[in-house]
Amino acid sequence: MEPLITPAEVNRLDMASDDPPAMLMGRAGLGVALTAVEMGIGYGDRVTILTGRGNNGGDGYVAAKHLVRRGVQVTIRSLGYPKGDGSHARAASVAAIRAGARVGELGDPEPTDLIVDAIFGVGFRGALPEVVVPWTLLDVPVLAVDVPSGLDATTGLVENAAFYADVTVTFQAAKTGHVLGEGPERVGELFIVDIGLDEPRPELMLCEEIDAPLPVRTRHAHKWSVGSVAVVGGSPGITGAAMLAARSALDVGAGAAAVICPGALQPIYATLDAGVMSRAAGEGERFTRDDVAAVLVEAERYDVMALGPGLGPVGRGFVEALLERWDGPIVLDADGLNALEGPTALIRDHDTIITPHSGEFTRLTGINPTHGAAEVLARETGAVVLLKGNPTFVTGGDDTWVITSGGPELATIGTGDVLTGMVAAFVAGGLPAEIAARSAAYHHGVAGARLARSEIVTATALASEVGRWAGNRT
Repeated sequence: MEPLITPAEVNRLDMASDDPPAMLMGRAGLGVALTAVEMGIGYGDRVTILTGRGNNGGDGYVAAKHLVRRGVQVTIRSLGYPKGDGSHARAASVAAIRAGARVGELGDPEPTDLIVDAIFGVGFRGALPEVVVPWTLLDVPVLAVDVPSGLDATTGLVENAAFYADVTVTFQAAKTGHVLGEGPERVGELFIVDIGLDEPRPELMLCEEIDAPLPVRTRHAHKWSVGSVAVVGGSPGITGAAMLAARSALDVGAGAAAVICPGALQPIYATLDAGVMSRAAGEGERFTRDDVAAVLVEAERYDVMALGPGLGPVGRGFVEALLERWDGPIVLDADGLNALEGPTALIRDHDTIITPHSGEFTRLTGINPTHGAAEVLARETGAVVLLKGNPTFVTGGDDTWVITSGGPELATIGTGDVLTGMVAAFVAGGLPAEIAARSAAYHHGVAGARLARSEIVTATALASEVGRWAGNRT
């Protein structure tokens, strides 16, 4: 787990530290200089360090001192002299000049081997000053200090311009703006330097492989003991969605999976996949409220219900009735979410996981799809919310996890149905609901990225890919 913190938390950590601010700045500046060396900067190279008036600029001055001592030709181009006669940034600037760094006004860009962007730190808001903008356009490697200047460290938003860093070195913990908004495109490779502050209180937590466990099969396992999934869906023209969800559930370890579909469609499902069972409920091509009892009878042997993939338009009250009467975990997606009149139907005595994309989230709640809104929805309903996007958020109302493993390769029809099947299989396999949701989202993204290295990602290929490496574990 990698904590993601806000600028407000950075300020709290600074204020709570027992170490003098000058010592913290010294450690940060040394970290910047060492990162520049890791990027290949050495004796005789030209480095231009862009500085501002605050502590971020002070980090740049400290870095300049260390680089000069390694024989690097350092030029400091300043947006303004550090504030305050007794400021730590001003003392750092004096030390850099005494070491041999040249200092001048920001002015126009000039040839250099590396730009160190130390203009603005995590406190930056608004538009980047126009005098800085030409520097963001220079075709030179950029090392950003804390965040690329112009990028909001909280939201990842850019108002007018910002640096595209090749490397960003930040301190103590990554910031939320590194992974939100335009952060991933602007930050480049991220290095975190420990400067001796206390453990942070994270705003979000970045999901890593260690945070995404998989269900484990014992030596005595059989198909009904490792978890079973019933996918309730099916509608003319979109029959593939429910099958994709069921197929992916099997591919990641469910012992059995079935599609429970409208009766008129059952002959179609019976021919689609030999490994997926099909069950008919009702007689029409679409489910109605009258079919709820039949669905429950067909689903009673299964551990988890995945409701929504390919469901299409259904009779009023069908989804709400299943949520009320099914006495086990439900993964609710797609048309299952769209059938709800509001989020109160999600309040139930059993685990509920919803997997909306941004449009479905807004239709359900009437508010913008942010991680904060997802937390509120989870707290109010008791459901685990898996808010799909880039990044994806998973929350049970308290801790919120960010999943960044997915990319644009997943922007194709059916990949969400694959994810629904994975979540259902992981719950059926014994993982707690919130862990199952984040594990599925993480491995879904990794599988998409791996598949994209060799071919165009389709939902069918993705279902097979997740099964190759995230399937049955012993």
